[in-house]
Amino acid sequence: MVLRRFRSLLATLVLTLAFTAFGAFAPVAAQDTTTATRHAPLAFTALPADQQAQLDELEHRTFQFFWDTANPVNGLAPDHWPGQSFSSIAAVGFGLTAYGIGAERGWINRDQAVKRTLVTLRFFADSPQNASEDDATGYHGFYYHFLDMQTGLRHGRAVELSSIDTTLLLGGVLFAQSYYDRDTPQEKEIRALADMLYKRVDWPWMQARPPLVSMGWTPGGKFIPHDWEGYSEANLLYILALGSPTHPLKPEAWQAWTRTNPRYWGTLYGETFLTFGPLFGHQYSAAWIDFRGIRDDFMHQHDSDYFENGRHAVLSQRNYAIANPAGWTGYGENLWGLTASNGPGHFGIATDGRERRYFGYAARGVGLRHVVDDGTIAPTAALGSIAFAPDLVVPEFLHMKQRYGKYIYAKYGFRDAFNLTLHDPDAPLRTGLVIPSFGWVDTEYLGIDQGPILLMLENWRSGLVWKVMKRNPYVRKGLQQAGFRGGWLSRAAATP
Repeated sequence: MVLRRFRSLLATLVLTLAFTAFGAFAPVAAQDTTTATRHAPLAFTALPADQQAQLDELEHRTFQFFWDTANPVNGLAPDHWPGQSFSSIAAVGFGLTAYGIGAERGWINRDQAVKRTLVTLRFFADSPQNASEDDATGYHGFYYHFLDMQTGLRHGRAVELSSIDTTLLLGGVLFAQSYYDRDTPQEKEIRALADMLYKRVDWPWMQARPPLVSMGWTPGGKFIPHDWEGYSEANLLYILALGSPTHPLKPEAWQAWTRTNPRYWGTLYGETFLTFGPLFGHQYSAAWIDFRGIRDDFMHQHDSDYFENGRHAVLSQRNYAIANPAGWTGYGENLWGLTASNGPGHFGIATDGRERRYFGYAARGVGLRHVVDDGTIAPTAALGSIAFAPDLVVPEFLHMKQRYGKYIYAKYGFRDAFNLTLHDPDAPLRTGLVIPSFGWVDTEYLGIDQGPILLMLENWRSGLVWKVMKRNPYVRKGLQQAGFRGGWLSRAAATP
């Protein structure tokens, strides 16, 4: 099933089939790159005042994307901006979390955050749930990946009822449930609506091939013939599904989900870790869950945790950029980061005396079996990893902003992606533009790429999202059902 934009592991599966014929996957280089020097954890407050101010401005601008572009009538956040856009329910999940961050930072007041959150939750609570092709927002508690920004109905028949995007929406819903903890009618209603929305999701129904969970469903095609199996952003999916008090998965689902992990544990550009090529696969779950010091059986066996694993992924990608086996312009210790993002378009063109293959929206990344790389850097890859490796990300942030800011940094922070190798003004672009003295730059922002930047910046600065989610009983139960132990999970939960 081909969707207008790929927003899940399905992107990697489809791209594998589509690009192999064109030689788009570079082979993984021999593992002779020296591991980057480790540094002591870098605190935001240890930075010079001017760097703190620049990062605060970036966070504020990124927050403003969600505040300004969501529909104030129903709370739906756009998939991309500017231009005519449908809503991404995953972007709504990031937006619901953004409002609490904005209130804590003083960019909006708490009453404003409460009002926007209530509008959003009421919309999802009241929107139609049925099996029709055109007159539904969701079904069995799940929601369609993309919705019409105005009506809130499914955005076309190519759009699937998405298990992973519903999960990312629920990340924001459960954040709201635990963040808005005051004894007011409005905040009580937020908690009640969030509880209802979470409890309504029928996780076992989405198990077309138990004990795994299907990637999605459509009224016409029924269940997508692919399940969530193996390490990816779906960590969060199984945790939330295991924590449900109404329609939970059995604990065996976590064992089934992780049984392929040994295939993807290996050494890649000097780092040994549980690999997943695009960095979003490491970021999304960690944006809401603090994995520091808590371990499931697999991580216990490997004397690691999923947070430390994310740091190894960052180090590996940085080492890859330093090695730069394909010779892309600009790559180095302060310019790296591959993930799912926009790109120039799907075409081949001669660049610097060699034939290059470029992609449009693609799940770029560095994996054990192949590399998907067309020279396109997505700022969210590094900036959404800032909590994992601030000592490496802050220098890249400063480098990108100071050297390329006039091209890539604007109203809502960094534009989605850029490519310093592509300079042909006649290239058949899918999006963005070519600036002869610079290269290609996207002209869009994507909600699901803005989200990790905002949430992980705040987690690094204050731990806000992590602290709030630690109080949520459903998140704690899901982690425990998955076999996580130790660290903060062994301590009593604070009162919600």
